[in-house]
Amino acid sequence: MTKIDIFSGFLGAGKTTLIKKLLKEALDASKVVLIENEFGEIGIDGGFLKESGVEIKEMNSGCICCSLVGDFGTSLAEVLKKYQPERILIEPSGVGKLSDVMKAVQKVDTDVEVTLNSAVVVVDANKCKMYAKNFGEFFLNQIEHAGTIILSRTGDISESKLNAALEIIREHNSKATVITTPWEQLDGKQILETIENAKDLEAELMAEVAAMHDEHEHHHHDHDDEHDHHHDHEHHHDHDDEHEHHHHDHDDEHEHHHDHDDEHDHHHDHGDGCTCGCHDHDHEHHHHHADEVFTSWGFETPVSYTKEQLEEILEKLDDEKTYGSILRAKGMVSSENGSWLHFDYVPGESSVREGAAEVTGKICVIGAELKEDNLKTLFAQ
Repeated sequence: MTKIDIFSGFLGAGKTTLIKKLLKEALDASKVVLIENEFGEIGIDGGFLKESGVEIKEMNSGCICCSLVGDFGTSLAEVLKKYQPERILIEPSGVGKLSDVMKAVQKVDTDVEVTLNSAVVVVDANKCKMYAKNFGEFFLNQIEHAGTIILSRTGDISESKLNAALEIIREHNSKATVITTPWEQLDGKQILETIENAKDLEAELMAEVAAMHDEHEHHHHDHDDEHDHHHDHEHHHDHDDEHEHHHHDHDDEHEHHHDHDDEHDHHHDHGDGCTCGCHDHDHEHHHHHADEVFTSWGFETPVSYTKEQLEEILEKLDDEKTYGSILRAKGMVSSENGSWLHFDYVPGESSVREGAAEVTGKICVIGAELKEDNLKTLFAQ
């Protein structure tokens, strides 16, 4: 099986710099072929597989670098047949449409088993707005089809300009993983892991909440078995009181459940194969799926916080009237001194500590009847 990774991005965005970093720090270069696809350029003299429009040269400790011209599909098939590498990195021309390259890879006719592993776009954070305005058709096509978007030159950029770039990206692609942290703060292995296994903080917290929810209801059933002679209507209400303490008034949650359906679908979608630990329970006992009861809110941010700011924010999350019934919050954000702060919150208890750099700042809050506008204002301080 050969993995194919596409690294797209406008000329000068930093694609080659990123690829060199990955080859040096994360990949076994001897098992990688790098393909530079210069769409429609004049044929290259000399070189191996010249008849297919392929020139081979050595790059970065034995990595094979190919320049393809002419029929991309035929040339790619020739490279796969000749080298059968573990991985092919494709660096298209900066003015090409990412969707065209992806289609060409998916249609390649070869006996070698291949998979389109990732579609990465490198975006110069300083030029994002200008490129979107002046080269919309090509630039936005790259954004729309990317699985991972890596911002370059973010070290000295203002937070407002970086946020403006993120807004443009999110307007055209709400699902891609975005890396905003300056590359020198990240190891190539961390970048590659993000490209291949993007961590979803929202899904991670939802799974935690679902496990807590399931454990609580499992305890309820065990308790019932222990005390069969008390399992009457009164006991049911006693348990509801306990359940409300943990899950913030399930009866009210049941009433607003329909109001949250549309909002919840936008935030967190559990498919048929969900293994988060939720189970169907008797409606009579007010048992819901955790993802029916709780919703999530969060965002990615390049903004820096101090430890004191975060501690003040987390303390305020206990204010249910202002922010909703919050069960869990977690985040990783940069701090003003260049380090990173990781935080965790459960009702009445929170912690802020120094942690490893992340590819971008992330904040996620899980709860019921979340007051999203107020949360946004709180974290924007």
